[in-house]
Amino acid sequence: QVQLVESGGGLVQAGGSLRLSCAASGRTFSTYTMGWFRQAPGKERDFVAAISWSDGTTYYAASVKGRFTISRDNAKNTVYLQMNSLKPEDTDVYYCAAPLEGYTGSNTYHEEYDYWGQGTQVTVSS
Repeated sequence: QVQLVESGGGLVQAGGSLRLSCAASGRTFSTYTMGWFRQAPGKERDFVAAISWSDGTTYYAASVKGRFTISRDNAKNTVYLQMNSLKPEDTDVYYCAAPLEGYTGSNTYHEEYDYWGQGTQVTVSS
């Protein structure tokens, strides 16, 4: 069982930056792929980024590639999402997620993930 707690959301002007953090419970964090998703009210939960547990491969949605960076610190059981050049369309609730331990797959579909944080609001003003 994994518990995830996000932090770092807030209000920022377009062009600004935010860094989201997700702290995970458990002693085997290093064997979990970690992902970030975002969701607007009444819409599907969309993939943003993921980082694999096995070799650190990163995955990004086309809309954020080149602006967002996902990273992890296994010693701190934490995954980060550095968001630069933010746009108003990045406004959403951002969720940290993890699939089952040791899972290997595409890592880009929310159906692959079993554990979710409570979400953190990111608002980008124009």
